[in-house]
Amino acid sequence: MTAMQALLGLLVFIGLAWLLSERRRAFPWRAVAAGLALQFLLAGVMLGVPAAQQAFLVANELVLALDEATQAGTGFVFGYLGGAEPPFKPEGAGDTFILAFQALPLLLVVSALSAVLFYWRVLPLLIRGLAAALRRGLGIGGALGLGSAGNLFLGMVESPLLIRPYLQRMQRSELFALMATGMATLAGTMLVLYASIIGAVLDDALGHLLVASLLSLPAALLLAAVMVPPTGPPTEGGLEAEAEPASGAMDALVQGTLRGLDLLLQIVALLVVVVALVALVNSALGLLPAVGGEALTLERILGWLFAPLAWLAGIPWEEAARAGSLLGTKTVLNEMLAFLRLAELPEQALSPHSERILVYALAGFANLGSLGILIGGLGGLVPERRREVVELGPRAVAAGTLATLMTGAVVGLLDTAGLA
Repeated sequence: MTAMQALLGLLVFIGLAWLLSERRRAFPWRAVAAGLALQFLLAGVMLGVPAAQQAFLVANELVLALDEATQAGTGFVFGYLGGAEPPFKPEGAGDTFILAFQALPLLLVVSALSAVLFYWRVLPLLIRGLAAALRRGLGIGGALGLGSAGNLFLGMVESPLLIRPYLQRMQRSELFALMATGMATLAGTMLVLYASIIGAVLDDALGHLLVASLLSLPAALLLAAVMVPPTGPPTEGGLEAEAEPASGAMDALVQGTLRGLDLLLQIVALLVVVVALVALVNSALGLLPAVGGEALTLERILGWLFAPLAWLAGIPWEEAARAGSLLGTKTVLNEMLAFLRLAELPEQALSPHSERILVYALAGFANLGSLGILIGGLGGLVPERRREVVELGPRAVAAGTLATLMTGAVVGLLDTAGLA
């Protein structure tokens, strides 16, 4: 029953994309078949091959090493607020943990390292390799392949810089696919942070989040082909631009640190505002009559709305409302708050099977806040197509959400079959 549930979910998610399509008569059967085949192939290899499991362990050790290194820096600068030994005896578990001073500074370290790796040509090499695989597997053009692959490492605003010379002449369908893949994946900078947050929920969290982003790439590309079908030959192109060229490794380190600082401050500000607004909404809803013996909250309402999608992804119905609440939080608010809420759930609130599906389904930037960032960034790169970017924005959020749900369903299928 669980396998049939997830298979039905895959069909429904693709069907929803077709209902949102600009041209419903042109259904790209070949692109859908190739995308599904590539998604299952990657999932089978990454989750079922012992060597991949070993890579997960290495990735987990990397997270621990980066976390310890970051705490050395935060402890030196912020003292016990940053994780150093407190000058008093804590009375309860977690009393000295402060998100802004102990977890979020990891962004600074990873951003700086990413900039240095880009300068040393390590990341461009990985991006080219992944882009070549996407071109061969899905038949997309070189420009879209590079831009899509860049989303895994640089993020949805920085990756279009890699193909800036081609943005103006890309097909509408290719521009949309670039936006959809940005919404369906997580940047490498955020992967490490989220892995540190959900490490207690899922073993080898970084490896799973990496696989989640990788699996969501073909899913987003096939959904993009359904929602905005291509009308001409693909745009070819190579890696002709860099995010921000640096004069040396130290310059790259400084630039990466400053970009990470901007991101950290944005996240802190957004978390303060979002959590405050949720509290305000819950206070207003508390004035309404109780439903089912409990007060109405935004989390409960989102849970009811997104429960069917959680069930279609393979989560049992008795857990669907709780999972749906997290999916709704991710879509309406942001994925960081959803991961934080997931980490705060009591033990056995969700089964291990549901937790795994949910982690994969949450691993994407598809939310309203990210839409504003994407429109601002991409619209600034190609101002002559800004109106088109704005027009395609809501569809891109839908495509990113459906792509991560497809990834959750695929992983759930393999987990049910004992292959993951």
